[in-house]
Parts: sequence; C-alpha cells; structure tokens
Amino acid sequence: MEGINPMDLLRSNLSRVRIPEPTNRIYKQECCLSFDSPRSEGGLFVDMNTFLAFGKDYVGWNYEKTGNPVYLHIKQTKKLVSEDRPLKKPTLLAIGVDGGFDNNELEYEETHKIVILPSYATLPFPSVELPEKVRLAVDAILMAEGAERKEQVAAWTADKKQISAYAMELRQIGNVVVPPSGWKCAKCDKRDNLWLNLTDGMILCGRRNWDGTGGNNHAIEYYKETGYPLAVKLGTITSDLDAADVFSYPEDDSVIDPLLAQHLAYFGIDFSSLQKTEMTTAERELDQNTNFDWDRIQESGQDVEPIFGPGYTGLVNLGNSCYMAATMQVVFSTESFCRRYYMNQSLKMAFETAPADPTVDLNMQLTKLAHGLLSGKYSFPAVEKGETTAPSVKDAKQEGIPPRMFKAVIAASHPEFSTVRQQDALEFFLHFLDQVERSNAVKPELDPSRSFKFGVEERILCSSGKVAYNKRLDYILSLNIPLHEATNKEELEAFNKSKAEKISEGKDVSSDEIVRPRVPLEACLANFAAPEEIPDFYSSALKAKTTAIKTAGLTSFPDYLVLHMRKFVMEAGWVPKKLDVYIDVPDVIDISHIRSKGLQPGEELLPEAAPEGSAESSQPVADEAIVAQLASMGFNQLHCQKAAINTLNAGVEEAMNWLLSHMDDPDIDAPISHESQSAEISIDQSKVDTLISFGFQEEIARMALKASGGDIEKATDWIFNNPNASASSAMDTNASSNGPSTPVDAGLPDGGGRYRLFGIVSHIGTSTQCGHYVAHILKDGRWVIFNDDKVGASINTPKDMGYLYFFERINS
Repeated sequence: MEGINPMDLLRSNLSRVRIPEPTNRIYKQECCLSFDSPRSEGGLFVDMNTFLAFGKDYVGWNYEKTGNPVYLHIKQTKKLVSEDRPLKKPTLLAIGVDGGFDNNELEYEETHKIVILPSYATLPFPSVELPEKVRLAVDAILMAEGAERKEQVAAWTADKKQISAYAMELRQIGNVVVPPSGWKCAKCDKRDNLWLNLTDGMILCGRRNWDGTGGNNHAIEYYKETGYPLAVKLGTITSDLDAADVFSYPEDDSVIDPLLAQHLAYFGIDFSSLQKTEMTTAERELDQNTNFDWDRIQESGQDVEPIFGPGYTGLVNLGNSCYMAATMQVVFSTESFCRRYYMNQSLKMAFETAPADPTVDLNMQLTKLAHGLLSGKYSFPAVEKGETTAPSVKDAKQEGIPPRMFKAVIAASHPEFSTVRQQDALEFFLHFLDQVERSNAVKPELDPSRSFKFGVEERILCSSGKVAYNKRLDYILSLNIPLHEATNKEELEAFNKSKAEKISEGKDVSSDEIVRPRVPLEACLANFAAPEEIPDFYSSALKAKTTAIKTAGLTSFPDYLVLHMRKFVMEAGWVPKKLDVYIDVPDVIDISHIRSKGLQPGEELLPEAAPEGSAESSQPVADEAIVAQLASMGFNQLHCQKAAINTLNAGVEEAMNWLLSHMDDPDIDAPISHESQSAEISIDQSKVDTLISFGFQEEIARMALKASGGDIEKATDWIFNNPNASASSAMDTNASSNGPSTPVDAGLPDGGGRYRLFGIVSHIGTSTQCGHYVAHILKDGRWVIFNDDKVGASINTPKDMGYLYFFERINS
C-alpha cells in the first residue's frame, strides 16, 4: 500500500464513487454519530458513496462497516476579520441570509480535499487532474442543499397557507351589514364557532367534531346548496388581517384571501377600526404576568454563573424547540436513560447495529444525543467574534449542540412535532416515551421508559354494594389544581377587593402587588384520590342505571414519578385559560396513601353484563362504560356497541378509532348477531407473519389484528396498549375480573412511596402552543437552570411555578 500513488488509488476505487441524484439526502453540516461539524478540529468526512458525514474519530468505523474508501473532507477555519470593515447595508428583512442583516457570525473559510481510507491518502480539490466523475460528484455535493438545512426549511414551511384560487374573482351579493358583536347562527342557536360567508354575509355555525363539540355543520351545508366558496371565522378578524381564519370549501383548507379587507368592507366591516388603541385590563394583567413569569422562571436579572462539563451541555434552539430541550435535559438526568444510552452503549455499538442510514435510527440518534449531552466534549466556553482566546468562565457562554437529527427521527411519526411551532412539553414527553418503548420492544428488559411506567386502578362501587376494578398503565400522573384549597385565602380576598377599587378608579395594578393563590401539592394529590360520583352508571347487578362512586389509586410506584399540573383549563365558550397559581411543592413527598390494593376480602364483583348460563355468555359483550362514553359524544348506541366488541373492549380510544374507520361499512346498522361474532374474522396470514417477525407471539398477533380490523400499524399499537394480553384473555374481555391472570403492572418497577424532587419543566406564556419552556434540575447537590443553550447555577429555583414535576424514588 505504502508506495501506491494516491491518484492511482483513487482511480482503482472509482466504482465506489457516486454522483448524487437530486433525490439523495446529502449530509455535510454534521456527523451522523456525533456533533462534529466542518468547524471541528478534524473537519468532516463525507462518504462519496452514501453521502453521510463523519467526524475524524468516526470515519474509520464507517470504512470498517461499509468498505467505502473515498471521502470528501470539508474543513472550515475562522477568517481573521479586520474590526473596521464596513457593514453591508441590508436589502432584505432577514438575518444571516444573503442580502439580509449581518448576524455577527464569525466568517469561515472552507477548504476541501479528497481523502482515501484506510491510509488517509489525500488529493487536493479543486484540481484538473482529478477524474471527471470525482469532480462532478464533489461539485454536486457542494452545490446541493444539505439534508440538515432541507429539514429546517421543510419545518418552517410545514404550515404555510396557500392563496385561494377563489379570492381574486369572488362575487359579492346582497346588502347585509354585519354588526360587530352579538352574532348567532342563522339556522340554530349556536353563538360560537361561527363563520361569515364572504359571498352574501350569511352567518352559520362550523362543523361538528367527532366528540359532539363544535357546530351543527350549517356553514358547510350552505356551501353545498349555494357553492359560495369562502368563509371567515368570526372572532378571528383583527387589525392583523393575516391572522384571520379564512376557509375555502372547494379547496377544503385554510387559505389566504389577499383581498380580505375589501371583502369585509362590503359588509360594513371597516377593519381599520378594529385596530386596538388600548390594552384591555385582562391583557394588561396578562402582560404583567407573562413578564413576571418570564423573569422568575428564566431567573433574568440574576447573575447566573455558567457551568461547563459532562452533563452540563446546552441544546441549541432549532426554532421553538425549547419544549424538546427542556424535556430531554431532564430525561438524560435519570439513571435509567444514562445507563441505557451512555454508560452501557458506546457510539460504536449503536453504529454497528444501526441500519444503513443511521440518521433515521432512534437508537443511534438517542445514543448520539446522550453522548453529546453527558460526555462534556461540547461543553466549554465559546469563543466570541474578534476574540482569539476563550473568555474567562464568569462571563462565558457555550455554543450548545443542535439536536437536529434526533428531532427529525422523533418527529417522523408525528405531524405536529415536525413543524417549528411551539408544542406542549407534556405531549412531547409522552410521544417520546412511546417511541422509546417501541424501539426497545425486542429486549423490553433494557427499556428505560419502564422506569416512568406505573399501574392505575379505578374502583367503581355500585349502589348494589358490588364493585368493579379497571386497570390501565400510565407514564404521568395528571393532577387537577383545587383552587378552593389555597392556603392564602384572606390575602387573596384583600387583593381582589383593592384590585376592584383601583380598576373602578381607572388605576393600574402593578405587577409586584399581584397576589396569586397558593395551593399545596398535597391538596392536588388528595384531589386525585378523592371519591367521585358517576351519575349514569349502568349496573349489571341491578340491570339499570344508578349512581356509582369511583376512586383511583396507583397499583405500582415507578422509579421516577412525573406529576403534570393541569394549569390549562377550558372556560365557557371553549376559551382556554392558564391558571395563574403557585403550587407549593416540598422537596420530599410520600404517596403511600394513594396505593390501590385491588379486590378486598368480602368484596363482590359486579357480574358480567350477559346472564350466566345463557347461550350468549361465552360471546364477547360490549363494555357498558365504553359504550356510554362514546354515546355521550353523540355516536349511535348500536355503532358504539359494535366498536367496543370489535376492539375486545380495549378502551374508549381504540373503540373510537374503530368507529371512525368503519362508519361507512355496509353492515354498520345490522343488528349484532352473536353467531357472526364468534365466527373467526378472516385474518391475512402474511400480516400475522409480519407481526411474528417483530417478535410477537402468533396468538397475540391474531388477536391484535382482529381488534384492529387487519391494520398492522393499529395492531402493533393494540399490543403495546394491552401488554398483558394473552390468548386466554381473549375470552375474558372484562378487565375488572380479578382472576389469576397476570396483572397489568407485572414486571414494572415498584417500591416505597417516598420521592425526592429532582427536575422541573416550567412554562411561560398563555398556552402550551406558545411561550417558552425552561428546565431546572438538581445535579450534584445543587439546582441548575437549563434554558436552551444557557446552562448555569440556579439562584432562586422557581419550584412553585412548574408545569411538570419530576421525582425520583428514595430507596431507603
């Protein structure tokens, strides 16, 4: 090898070089196993066969795995810029874009060369001596938009509205003048969810939702009669006309109407008069609260000392991705996730078991993120522009790592998280754990998501004295906040009185005077366990409706307990509101009192719905609770029963999914005949084989396919949602029977009820869909704030303002 000329070496490997097609994804900004970039010390190596990129420590592994020898090496080094260079005048309202504002980015010089492994022989680029195929391939790689950037752009445009084809030529008729308030549907009594038809000014209600809320479909029926194409939602028209919700029926989508101002003026709606001249009292209060939350949660104004090193790595915000950053920082502070993706799994192990494209492998990307956050390799003071040495630690910042590939993988299965809109941290956390559980399905004993999982049991006491038990699994305990349990009632009353006086005198209430209710966490936990009445409970013992009492408790205590504070409530008129409240959270809690014990000696279970001994007793019977809940959403009773039976009473959500996809079945209105029920639903054997190849048993695969109408994806979901499904339980569909079958929570972690607070995710803003998330984590005996890429020692940890609280079990 030694004496071979690099050019001959390249020629002999030409067959391994590909010229990228327009459809190929090309990575050139970031290594797929680490956060190395062209600016890293060793630069970046792009595999000229797969177009995946690798840092200098990892490119050798790729050569071992694939045998691909030819790489394009990209290296960026800082340019020395003279301080007095003239600033270019921007021509575009954008930052860091050609013609836009200079975002003070340091300027970098990029150099390229061809490197051939394993000897790392190098050839310069550009060079006329290189074979044409190589020159074309390199040009195409350098010209192409990187996959990382493509994903970013796709996310920004994921929810762009299009201009309606019907707007420019819209004909308007009639002489209706629309009043500024007091609207009602012209065909029913609905006063919310109203749409103004832009052709003739008719005001009608919107569509009915699947759960019975929304409108009565009058606006869409009117379009079917008249063909008038566009409507605008009343209540969304403000001086910011772009924010108005315009819907096009023929295009069946929200659209932009460029002529909206004149279309509204036709009905006497002068949108210029809608410009707000003054903040309303509510808004002023909200403004103060938001600023107040913002300052306290982010510890603004505090001289937060930055922290560097392993476990103190910030995450770059990719555009409203703080919900993900805050959640992942807490997740990787748990021993179960550190062990699974850092201590017990090296980057090399993850790469060797990854598919050909490691960027789409959750296991690989979680390992990359874990090593990025926990190794300390990327946590050091960043060099600012114009400086040559690292700053002193006191005023230093770090650059943080961009979790792009992780976000792309975790969002691939969820349309909302693929956008750059703000999301609910709770929804993201649950989606994340669900994906982790799936990716560990083959070896569930390694699954770190289990450390959050616990059993919940509801006991229903019927007025006949008999009981039923329903069990389910959960990852979080969602708690209502009982405001009437506030500990500072006198203070609150005094404040509300003085506030009312000030408002009547036209004075402002300053933000430091505001008094918020303080509710102890114990009161929220007690509220969860308190008995609750169920008014229309169908008792199989009395064969009639009665009032039952429901209580709930936990059947197992997880290693990590996550409490979700329900701060977001719906007010009348479906207006979401955020409760402005403090929760007094102690450092140590004991939840032993909410343990549920199951069927007690002397308790008698409610009988199955079908009379014993009748011919029907062996047939599946619809679970009344599921039927009642679906019926309350406005679905037909018979359809509800069929949905429950066809999903083996797995739950309301499964039944509803079945119902929504079988509404148009020709036999949906045929009476339930028990013969047809017991007849085997014909299941495609190839689908059974597919599920078996995933590692599931044949009988479970058949049950799941039966319960989900033959849909493989839904069947997989069904298996995950029914972890204790066994062939025998196919006959015994009633979850409340306490037979000798394995309990729902079998194999889950369990222990004592004492927990210590170690993580808080707080939310600033008026809705989970906007605002900002910050994490505070107890590490090495002190509280640390993680605010995107800022990591520092917390001074006043806002323990009373959390949205999600993370506790770990104290093992005495």
